[in-house]
Amino acid sequence: MTIKLPKKTTQIFKTANHLLFFILLLPVTLVAQIPAGYYLSAEGYADDALKYQLNQIIDYHTEFEYTSSTTDVWDILKETDKDPNNPDNVILIYSGVSVNGAQEYNNTNGWTREHVWAKSRGDFGTALGPGTDVHALRPLDANTNSTRSNRGFDNCNDCSFVYDKWSNNTNSMKDNVEWTFEPRPEVKGDVARMLFYMAVRYEGYDGYPDLELSESILPSNDNSPFHGKLSTLLEWHRNDPVDEWEENRNDIIYYDFQDNRNPFIDHPEIAEHLWGTKTGINWPEMPLDIAGFNQENIKMYPNPAQNFITISGVKGEATLEIFDTVGRVVYTNVITTNNQVINVNQLHGVYLMRLTKGDAAIVQRMVIQ
Repeated sequence: MTIKLPKKTTQIFKTANHLLFFILLLPVTLVAQIPAGYYLSAEGYADDALKYQLNQIIDYHTEFEYTSSTTDVWDILKETDKDPNNPDNVILIYSGVSVNGAQEYNNTNGWTREHVWAKSRGDFGTALGPGTDVHALRPLDANTNSTRSNRGFDNCNDCSFVYDKWSNNTNSMKDNVEWTFEPRPEVKGDVARMLFYMAVRYEGYDGYPDLELSESILPSNDNSPFHGKLSTLLEWHRNDPVDEWEENRNDIIYYDFQDNRNPFIDHPEIAEHLWGTKTGINWPEMPLDIAGFNQENIKMYPNPAQNFITISGVKGEATLEIFDTVGRVVYTNVITTNNQVINVNQLHGVYLMRLTKGDAAIVQRMVIQ
């Protein structure tokens, strides 16, 4: 069983040469199987700067073809959405029905693939990138796929229930007046977090469209790269928290296929910092000081460094971890004395140094030549 606990951290301190210091408040909790330091380079930012840093962490993922004789989207969805009670089946997103995974489309008699961010919203189709990104693709039946079409997501007012060939009622609904779709309650948060992911992953930097969330519900013939309704998605995100199914799916996509993660599953509070109640506030939120581990007393120098780094100002034992730019731990050591010298002659590039003592930590960005 996955254990997920919320992470708390402290405020950012910037030096004149733009080095970042962080004080992190622990206990730092385990969120699914997040690699150590995976989100470290995004800490201390807010709003568009935070969005950019997250994009840099999750972009350039491994891409798979939509349909191929080798591993493709069909194959991946059979793993990510596998029925835990019947491994030969997949679970359909908008009904929760379990169907035979081997029946890929099968002239509409099997299941098909739902682009939760409708592929016409940005007109990317099924091309590599946004069209094949399984963080926002889920199994469903052809009838529901046709009904949902490219409708935006919102709570419906003039509602009709959606039916598929396997269930009397999916508990999902379409609006008869507005061009909107309301998923069953159990997956409303899932839908929101998939759209949040797409709006961060696809920012137009790598030749893909710049996807953005909006308060507007677009008509069916509008291919603009916008999806909504943002305020409703935030509501669904808050009311339907991340569950073990999403965490497991996130891990499978990261470790077995795409090599990137959905930040809004790992750290749901990030949505508030980008679009919700905490815009303008650095993520993670941080108190002003932690007694006994004041960042002003800790020095890691020189910077840039060459061969050796000196750490001073630590009283008692502290743990030093060095992370590379993709979040991997490349060095760890226990600091036991003041003015301790660390040999880093095997490291070259930009790194994040995290010094932890008890329930507090400081992070500094450092160049090692």
